[in-house]
Amino acid sequence: MRISKTLLYLVIFIFLLTLPLYTGVYLLNVMDIILIYMALALSWDMLLRSGQISFGMAGLFGVGGYTAVLLHLNAGLNPIVSIILGGLAAGVLAWLIGVAVLQLRGMYFAIVTLALAEIFRVIVRNLPDLTGGPEGTVLPSAIFAGNSTKTYWLTLSVALVSVITSEIFRCTRVHFALTSIRNDEIVAKSSGIDVFKYLVFIFMVTSAIQGLTGGAYAHIYGFVSPEGSFSVDFTLLPIAMALLGGMHSTWGPVVGAVLLGMVSEFLKLQIPYGHLLVYGLIIVIAILFFPQGIVGTLGKNLKRAGGA
Repeated sequence: MRISKTLLYLVIFIFLLTLPLYTGVYLLNVMDIILIYMALALSWDMLLRSGQISFGMAGLFGVGGYTAVLLHLNAGLNPIVSIILGGLAAGVLAWLIGVAVLQLRGMYFAIVTLALAEIFRVIVRNLPDLTGGPEGTVLPSAIFAGNSTKTYWLTLSVALVSVITSEIFRCTRVHFALTSIRNDEIVAKSSGIDVFKYLVFIFMVTSAIQGLTGGAYAHIYGFVSPEGSFSVDFTLLPIAMALLGGMHSTWGPVVGAVLLGMVSEFLKLQIPYGHLLVYGLIIVIAILFFPQGIVGTLGKNLKRAGGA
């Protein structure tokens, strides 16, 4: 079983890696967006495994984007290096913030993270000499001069980092610690788990992924702006993808991102001014009929079939 899974993952990886050889620019651009949202959905789900709901993804996504762009423009750093440093900056910022805000739990933590995202946007708007203010900052050229194959490989790399990180968490003691914290924090403490340390750690790691994703997005499209880089879409859409695919797993957010990403692109072409309404209806219906997500529901049915 383990060998067959490894072989399947290898085939999928080779297929994705060689996708530019047998597809066009349009599909690669669609895949860029899907992979960006996939990384964000996975990062949100990884934090959710501890029981903490964050609405601050757009804030850390924007921080990573601005950091990457400004380091490239002002310090002359290579775009790839600046993207990595954008992720590190978001991680360090999350560590500093997490020491304070992770004293909160549940909805209080969620509200604070939502407020922090808005605070980051306001700060960026009011530093025109550094960030370009409300108009934002435009790069002289997009990364790889806009080469669709190379930008696809970049977003694929970011998504793979998220998938691998999620799988490492799932297969190590981190998984048991986060699950214990989510189920009962008091029991987790009595079992010797340093709850605060694990929460800060997972918040820092997931924020670094969001910053890395934001840096890649900024360099691919060649600009950052307060409204674009800190858009609420970078919070709500990944959450919807994780809910549709299935929470507390690696493949749930992956499946949700692929399905909703493809459906969203189709709806944009067919219903240019009403696709968001249909998109929202699909999410509501999916959550009502698949409360455990598509992957969770399929897994549950397969277990029942196997037991029978």
